[in-house]
Parts: sequence; structure tokens; C-alpha cells
Amino acid sequence: MKKLPFRRSKDTWITPSEVMEYLFCPRFIYFMNCLQIPQNEEQRYKVQMGRNIHKIKERINKQYLRKKIGVIDKEIDVYLASNEWGIRGIIDEVLFLEEGTMAPLDYKFSEYKGKIFNTYYYQSLMYAILIEKNYKKKVTHGYVVYTRSKNYLAKIEWAEETRANLTKILNNMFEIIELGKFPKKTKNLTQCFDCCYKNICV
Repeated sequence: MKKLPFRRSKDTWITPSEVMEYLFCPRFIYFMNCLQIPQNEEQRYKVQMGRNIHKIKERINKQYLRKKIGVIDKEIDVYLASNEWGIRGIIDEVLFLEEGTMAPLDYKFSEYKGKIFNTYYYQSLMYAILIEKNYKKKVTHGYVVYTRSKNYLAKIEWAEETRANLTKILNNMFEIIELGKFPKKTKNLTQCFDCCYKNICV
């Protein structure tokens, strides 16, 4: 993956959650980061339900290792940052695999319906970058646990297109935040009905 060409301020960081918001609609980043308008997340059903993940994780044996996928050790709730990329986040589980590589694992309060959401690919890839930069180990894939499907474990592998798109996404986000650039809204206008900024969005 190519290095980010945009020269960001050292105080500007992007999290995987913000990338997911950007993919929902780029204007989220403008309203949150440039205008400092909060989302009032407490009023959003999906966010409230998503917080149940933490309760579910607390019930899982912290010593449990998924040996079927070659896990020999793990670290839980790991905060990592990469100054080179300007990204940071907390990874639910950082897995050490028997083949000498590593992988991120993330819990999702959702059902598995045969397809992994596009946003999960980008989030997992960002975690992979953070692991590679901090542990100096190769990451070839990641995992997502769907807690509403009996903790179904899905494997994520990233296409080259996904890697290239992530670079573009991050650069666009840095331009919005650093330059106060007002972006175009999402092309999927049906998402506007569930948007907390719909009353102030032009």
C-alpha cells in the first residue's frame, strides 16, 4: 500500500469508526470534525445496541484461544496508533498465529447473512495496518465475530482494490478535516432519512 501523500497536521488522527461514518456519508466528517457538532449517539438505536458488544465480550473467557484458526496467543482491547498513517484505534483482539503472522479480530452486534459489509473490510484493514506498524509482523487477513449469529466467525481478506481505496479515503478525510472542505453528500439518498444531521445538511 502506498504511503499517504496528504501532509496532515500531527494533531489530526482518524479512527476506523470515523472511516465507517465517512463511508455512510462524507459530510459526517465535516459536521463532526470541522463544525464540532455531536451526533447525539444516545438517540440512535444501532449505536445503543452496539454497546451490548462490550457486555458480551466480558462473558467470553479471556484465556480462550481459537486454535482452529491457529491462534497461539492474543491481546485484548489493544490501543494502537500509526503516526505515519495518522490512524489510531482500539482492537478487540490482536491474534498471534502459529504461522508467525498476526490478525485483528473484531466483535459486531449484528447477524451474518452470507455477506460481509464493505465497511467491515476497511475497518479490519486499518487494524491490520496498525498491527503491522506496531508489531512489525505480517498481517494477511482479519476476523469478525457476529454476536447475533451465535458468535459466527468470518474471515476477511482484502483485495488490492480495497487497499488502494483506503488510501484515497484517508486522504479525502484529511483534506476535509485539515482544510475544512465541504464534501458532497452520499449518493444513496435513502440513508438521509436515518441521519442525525438531516435537518442541517444542505
